[in-house]
Amino acid sequence: MNASGDGPVGRTLRLIGEHRTAVREALGDQRYASLLTRLEVLATVASDDGRALRRAWQGVRQILLELPFDHPARLPDSVRLVGTAPELTGVAGAQELLALLLATPDPAPAPSMSDGTSDDILRAPALSADEAHARCGGAAPPPELIRLADPQGGDRYPEFQFPTGCGTPYEIVLRINRLLLADIDPWGAAAWWLSGNTWLGGAPAALLGRRPDQELVVAAAALVEGD
Repeated sequence: MNASGDGPVGRTLRLIGEHRTAVREALGDQRYASLLTRLEVLATVASDDGRALRRAWQGVRQILLELPFDHPARLPDSVRLVGTAPELTGVAGAQELLALLLATPDPAPAPSMSDGTSDDILRAPALSADEAHARCGGAAPPPELIRLADPQGGDRYPEFQFPTGCGTPYEIVLRINRLLLADIDPWGAAAWWLSGNTWLGGAPAALLGRRPDQELVVAAAALVEGD
């Protein structure tokens, strides 16, 4: 890879390419597929759009923080793409890395909904597409809502995103979903909401209305920023 640049972002992209098999094995098929999706977003951002570049890199960074601490491609906590031009050269590197990863033969079957984590998420209470539309006053659900594609039952919207019984989506859920890039990686966002969180003392979805909204925001931001 020659287009990644010499900054920490470029070095990180090169490490992913050099250790691509180990990266896939460490992440598992579902999260590796999310990494490819987020690299694709980074690779297609306009190189002069600093805000979009930072948001796209944030998505890649969020996945890399899930690698083991001793993994050779583990992203240092200091790499945040907060600088200017030198750190905004990741687009070309992402394009080159994505081409390399897509050309690498799969060491394992393609991601499927039989993955245990996905099964757990799909077992959680959810609304159908029609029900979600009704809850949104007949309008299309906002893109910030987590929408899961279930090959058996069609699109599903995890029920925790709505007040019990009736009502439009929680504003705090939409806010946090934007932080978690739920429109890009709905499975990763759903996993955060539905899994136990040590800092909060429980699954965030179960703590809606029971813990201050700002505590949930801080916990989500800590994941995104890697603090």
